[in-house]
Amino acid sequence: MRLHVGCAQWTHPAWPQPSRDKLRAYATWCNAVESNTTFYATPSRSSVSSWADQTPPDFRFVVKLPQLITHERRLSGVEVELRAFLNAIEPLGSRTHVVWIQLPPSFSPNDLGTLAAFLHQAPRDHRYAVEVRHPLFFSDARTAELLERVLARVDAEWIPFDTGTLFARRPTSFAERDAWMKKPRVVRRTRALTGHPIVRYIGRDSVTETVEGWAYLVDLTVQWLFEGRSPTIFLHTPDNAESLNLARRFHAAVGAVLPDLEPLPTPLDPEPPTLF
Repeated sequence: MRLHVGCAQWTHPAWPQPSRDKLRAYATWCNAVESNTTFYATPSRSSVSSWADQTPPDFRFVVKLPQLITHERRLSGVEVELRAFLNAIEPLGSRTHVVWIQLPPSFSPNDLGTLAAFLHQAPRDHRYAVEVRHPLFFSDARTAELLERVLARVDAEWIPFDTGTLFARRPTSFAERDAWMKKPRVVRRTRALTGHPIVRYIGRDSVTETVEGWAYLVDLTVQWLFEGRSPTIFLHTPDNAESLNLARRFHAAVGAVLPDLEPLPTPLDPEPPTLF
C-alpha cells in the first residue's frame, strides 16, 4: 500500500538541501512533486532528462501545462503546442503521473465545451487532471455535475485546491495575507472521480493549525487507500518553509492508521561529510 506525498516545489531556502542536485535530495524526502515550473514555459528535453535521472522510477511528477495553452489560448488551437510539450516531458516516462490542466478563474461553465473538446483530442497515452477556479463549479451542484461528466468521459480527475484551513481565520503574517489575496476561496471537495485522486492542501504559518485542519484529509486518504485508489497529496503553507516536513508528517499520520503503508525514503544528509 503506497501513498504519494509532496510539495509545490523541490527546492526552498529553508529546506536542508545540498548545493547541487536539489531534486535528487528532495526525492529522498518525498515521492511526488508539483511541477509548477512548466507553467511558465515548455522545458527542454535535456532539463527533463535531468529530472528523470535524479528521481526513482516510481516518483510522481504532476506536470502543469504551460500558461500559453491554458490561460492565453484557453485550450483552443493548441494542438502544436500540446504536442511539443508532451514531447518535451517524454524523458520522464512513467514518472509523469498526470498532465495537470490548471484553468484560470475566468474559465467558466460556459467554456465546458472547449474543455471537453480539448480532452477528447488529447493523446490517450497520458492521464489528465483538471483544476478549475471559477466559483460556480463549487457553488452550483448542477454545474459541478456537468464538469464531472466531461471529466468522466476521458477518466480525468478533478484536482481540488483545499484552502479551508487558510481562510479559517484572518491572516496574521505577510505570507498569509499574500496567500489570502492569491488563493481561491472555494468549497472543499472530497469526491474522487478516478482511481488516482489528487489534493492540494494549503495550511497556515502555524504548524498546529495546519495539522488540525488536515484531520479530515487523513481520514479521506485512508478511505481511498482502502478502496484501492492511489492518492497523491500535496502540502502547502503560505511560504512553504515547513511544507517538506509537513508532507512527511502527513504521510506518518496516514501510516499510523495503516501499518502496511509503504514508508517514505530516508532523507539524505544535505551535504556528505568530507575527508578534511
